[in-house]
Amino acid sequence: MEFLADLHVHSNFSDGKLSIPEVVDFYGKRGFGCIAVTDHVCEDRTFLGVAASYLNLSLTSETFETYRALLEEEAERAWKLYRMVVLPGFELSKNSWFNHRSAHILGLGVHEFVSADGDITQLTRAIRSQGGLSIAAHPVSTGKFEPQTYHLWSRRDELAFEFDAWEVASGPKLFEEVLESGLPLVASSDFHHPAQIEAWKTVFDCERHPEAILDAIRQQELTFRFYNEKPAFAPLPTNLVALT
Repeated sequence: MEFLADLHVHSNFSDGKLSIPEVVDFYGKRGFGCIAVTDHVCEDRTFLGVAASYLNLSLTSETFETYRALLEEEAERAWKLYRMVVLPGFELSKNSWFNHRSAHILGLGVHEFVSADGDITQLTRAIRSQGGLSIAAHPVSTGKFEPQTYHLWSRRDELAFEFDAWEVASGPKLFEEVLESGLPLVASSDFHHPAQIEAWKTVFDCERHPEAILDAIRQQELTFRFYNEKPAFAPLPTNLVALT
């Protein structure tokens, strides 16, 4: 039976509004089959990264173990209470004053800390060395008045094989240029607060197990659907076909 997944969710371990237990209950009560908690890991060697850590908007090597342990605990509770899979993750965040230099990389199914310092390929390969997936986060304009992350998209030909998927939507915006690119895709909300639940999601029809879900992303055995609260599911647009 197919189920909804949100693969880009933030908690108050970085810049989200809800605690991890609150996130689990929020999605579990809505019938989701999977979420990935992906709090920010910012660079240690840049002004913006240091500022994020100072303001408690970033995971650090010191806080990561507490984060990982809580995710394991909440994954067990989510399964027992809601039959919902919780994937451990993070968002490696290379922020710059210039949009064309900024890049965010989701790591899904990861259990060890990775510093956001270093080259893109070092980061993607560190994620894959753990058996995790590297996802290019919001690689084109989100359509919002906010800092953008264009660096990965400008290098997409060079980096195509470094990523297991690219976000085709962030929140309510569908990225047409990414949809038409032929790259492997996922859709997520980039959730920070409850109002952001109404967004594009990824739909799976596989076993509710972490490895089965990660493999479905690798094999692109998934579809996309826009989720809103009333009704719970909106019809899939005719021009957005299943990717298999």
